[in-house]
Amino acid sequence: MISFIGELVLLFVVVTFAIRLMGKTALAQLSPIDLAALVFLVTLAVTPIKIDGKIQAIIGIMVVVTIYILFSKISLLQAMNRLFIGQPSILVKHGKISKRELDKSRFSLVELLSAIRIAGYPDIEDIEYVILEPNGELSILPNHSVVNITPKHLNIETEYKGIPIAVVIEGKIQIHNLKKISRDETWLYHEIKRRGIDLKEIFYASVNDKDYSLYIDKGKP
Repeated sequence: MISFIGELVLLFVVVTFAIRLMGKTALAQLSPIDLAALVFLVTLAVTPIKIDGKIQAIIGIMVVVTIYILFSKISLLQAMNRLFIGQPSILVKHGKISKRELDKSRFSLVELLSAIRIAGYPDIEDIEYVILEPNGELSILPNHSVVNITPKHLNIETEYKGIPIAVVIEGKIQIHNLKKISRDETWLYHEIKRRGIDLKEIFYASVNDKDYSLYIDKGKP
């Protein structure tokens, strides 16, 4: 059993660092090459593990969860954060692409330009920063000249209009959502009846959390 636990710990650590060495793009972009590498990596890692019965399987699960929690705790330490999680990489700075950071992150120029276009900025000069985060996601920060003007920019105060809370989905009342807006089934039935509609007819209904106005959609075009 000690040997079994030792194998789990060793292989978990090896796979964790192997994925870490593969870079941030393997975590988020998942190109065919990234996906194939991860599948092979995991398969090769678990193949040597031989599980003898349900008890050993349960112990194995507990060991993996314990290692995961331990690694998560250790990664919170500033000294270990860079080792386990990594640091963000600045791929674009003031509209200029950093080839060195692209090469270092193994992030292709084609993928970068595609991500920027998807974000709605076809011109690289409109971008102030593009940061590749440790989890593989891209943070795209546009130049101030192309940022959409909002009421905040014009110092205009806006009134909160509320958000719709789903209270009926496919004819079924969402009781937990009604409680969030301090309403109950009796109130909902009354509002539905007031509109001359049967609950079974409702495909989707929502209530605004500010003025408690009811929106009903029967799901028919």
